Amino acid sequence: MNAVIAAVGIMLVLSLCRIHVVVALIIGALAGGLIGGLGMDGSLAAFNKGLGAGATVALSYALLGAFAVAIAKSGLAHALADKALALVGRQQSEAGANGVKWLLICLLLAVSVASQNVLPIHIAFIPLLVPPLLYVLTKLQIDRRLIACVITFGLITPYMFLPVGFGNIFLNNILLANVAKGGVDVSGVNVTEAMLIPALGMLFGLLVAVFFSYRKKRVYDLEKIEQAERVSAQYNPKTLIVAGVAVAVAFVVQLWLDSMIVGALLGFVIFTVSGVVRWKEADDLFTEGMKMMAMIGFIMISAQGFAEVMTATGEVKSLVDASAGWIGDSRGLGVLMMLLVGLLVTMGIGSSFSTVPIIAAIFVPLCVQLGFSPLATVCIVGTAGAIGDAGSPASDSTLGPTSGLNVDGQHNHIWDSVVPTFLHYNLPLLAFGWAAAMIL
Repeated sequence: MNAVIAAVGIMLVLSLCRIHVVVALIIGALAGGLIGGLGMDGSLAAFNKGLGAGATVALSYALLGAFAVAIAKSGLAHALADKALALVGRQQSEAGANGVKWLLICLLLAVSVASQNVLPIHIAFIPLLVPPLLYVLTKLQIDRRLIACVITFGLITPYMFLPVGFGNIFLNNILLANVAKGGVDVSGVNVTEAMLIPALGMLFGLLVAVFFSYRKKRVYDLEKIEQAERVSAQYNPKTLIVAGVAVAVAFVVQLWLDSMIVGALLGFVIFTVSGVVRWKEADDLFTEGMKMMAMIGFIMISAQGFAEVMTATGEVKSLVDASAGWIGDSRGLGVLMMLLVGLLVTMGIGSSFSTVPIIAAIFVPLCVQLGFSPLATVCIVGTAGAIGDAGSPASDSTLGPTSGLNVDGQHNHIWDSVVPTFLHYNLPLLAFGWAAAMIL
């Protein structure tokens, strides 16, 4: 059996059985390494080598956790909750609650989309924006699986469709560059046109999640969110102003220096210097915040080790080569196999940006052999790279929403983020991507 299929399969099955994701990643990586011929020593060496690649993001999230706790201490969460709930009260009844619900959904969707292009801060906004809104979401009984789907849509669809910000990197610098490297003339290809139908698949999944799957109310324990978000915290104009300044500084510094670590650290310092966080409380609050994000950090670190083992086995290329051999001259089967291989590779690695260079080397010549146009070739490789970003336990697109929605321990990473986004985005991408390749 191919080591990549075995490793990803073991990791997913263990995760679905509620084995902790970190444990599932380690067991899956070691099993894949052994099957791939690395041996135990080689597998451990590769896994350890990859750990360092996730350390920066893990530390960034730990510091963002500390910053998020400081924001909660300022009373910002309570202030937002008071305003939103007062709005519900003024508008009376169910209609008012629905109005606030749609306002929150649109806000989170807009910020998620903007995080990929207008303010390219990627997932850094989630620990800062989502936890303060959890009290309102809980009072309104909004299903957090819906919010996970909304945020994941905003994190993925812009970069796979709009050539701006992270989309410019993925579509132009990675996708078009690797297709051209494979010998296809992409000078006349409109990359937005190529990815339009797959992007509509993402939109279809979002609409299903919003209007069908998670439209009903879901009850959460209000006491847990009150404890986690310090809803009883006292606030006044000074603390709210300080909170606003700290958040603004954190965002500006993150954009300026491209460092979530420095941005979050400066934000926390502002809270401490201003007196909103007392000096004697600073150490405990900082530790509490880092603990809150510890799970996300360890998953990110373990995921990098997992990806390194998969690369070291050399079986990713073998999987791609084997799929080319199975296809023969069938265009329909060819597209399906390429998308499925892309799904497996991306779910294991956790990054669409890393998948495209791996699969393009084989898939581009295969597309030419099967007679696909340059536009269809770009669509196939781009969709095969993007599919699997949603629904991967190791992807930023699922870890990010979990980091904000699980601060009170009521949002399971696998069953409330991974499974919902897998079903609502990967399956439509598979169908819409296949249709796009056959049409273009």
